[in-house]
Amino acid sequence: MSSYVSVIINQVLLMLILVVAGVICYKTRVITKEGSKHLSDLLILLVSPVVIFVSYQRDFDKEMLLGLAAAFGLSLLGFAIAMAVAYLLLRKSGKHDYVIERFSTIYSNCGFMGIPLVMAMFGTEGVFYLTAVLTAFNLIVWTHGLFLFTGSGQFDAKGLLRALCSPSIIAVPVGLVCFLLQWRLPQVAFDALNYISGMNTPLAMLIAGATVAQTNLIKTFGRGRTYYVCALKLLLAPILVVLVFSLFRLPTIITLTVAVALAAPTAAMGTMFSIRYDRNALYASELFAATTVLSALTLPVVVWVAGFLL
Repeated sequence: MSSYVSVIINQVLLMLILVVAGVICYKTRVITKEGSKHLSDLLILLVSPVVIFVSYQRDFDKEMLLGLAAAFGLSLLGFAIAMAVAYLLLRKSGKHDYVIERFSTIYSNCGFMGIPLVMAMFGTEGVFYLTAVLTAFNLIVWTHGLFLFTGSGQFDAKGLLRALCSPSIIAVPVGLVCFLLQWRLPQVAFDALNYISGMNTPLAMLIAGATVAQTNLIKTFGRGRTYYVCALKLLLAPILVVLVFSLFRLPTIITLTVAVALAAPTAAMGTMFSIRYDRNALYASELFAATTVLSALTLPVVVWVAGFLL
């Protein structure tokens, strides 16, 4: 497990350097606000789906298929634990925007941040199990997550359908069919997709850096409430998740993949929902930026704790 801690520390430092590069690029207008949106589209519509699809280009293994189902179950359980933490420790208040704080505590940036972290630790096999987390995330965020922001039983069927029809989610069943039927790409095509998948980490971190650059970090870190919400999201909820996961005695690669994905910074979708439903989008962006920066310290801690429990 100490090797995993070393890998995660190195990967987090690497990603932090790329985030700083993204901040510099935004401040010097090498990346504009509009440009960061285009880069985000490139990541979401092309690079991430390719990373996911490539992870399924492997020899069929019944144990891996069962592991994928187990990862999905753990993902649902992990989100349930995060919900319990958010609802118990973030009460309704006129002083704080509890909706954004609860959302930020429950939902992680399991795609943008999860993929490069898991790839560094376990390679494409880890990404294979990570697809279960991404599927669970999209199912829950467009039901419970939407309920948080609307405060009603409103169900956005179109939003859920769009999420389930996104390239990253479509890549899961397509890749799964290829895995089950053992349809393999020609080597040249496989190598080309590997080149594309290699863009995932730098693109994701440059985009994160550009997003961080649009917030006032000094003001954000000057508020005690920021540290409280970040502690719930980055430490308490993930450690509780690891503690519960340790009871199941599943393979480390499965439990740690799900745990790391859930311990990632808060989901950028919180800002999108805030804009759409007239919430405090600035606060959502600040929590995204704060958790992104502080995760450089907390992710190694979560993996280190997992070393004693898993």
